[in-house]
Amino acid sequence: MDSSITLGGSPGADLTKLSDREKQELQQFVVNESQKARIQQSIHSLTDICFRKCITGKMSSGKLDRTEEPCMQNCVDRFMDANMTVLRQLEQMRTQM
Repeated sequence: MDSSITLGGSPGADLTKLSDREKQELQQFVVNESQKARIQQSIHSLTDICFRKCITGKMSSGKLDRTEEPCMQNCVDRFMDANMTVLRQLEQMRTQM
């Protein structure tokens, strides 16, 4: 496997030449970017699910109608409630180990 990549504008930088601190920073950067990607995917899924469920007409005015807006709010609220419940349960399971 080739460990040469572009880092900081240096094409072909050799990862084996990184210090331990640089390797740790790079690893943390990758973890952070992965978390951002997962959050973005969750938001995309939420938007898609709620839009399909709540937006039933054409959006000619650029605004939600009187039934769509509360539906979207409720959908987002339930999604957030479900996520918080799952997170609390996972945290509880983690502390019991």
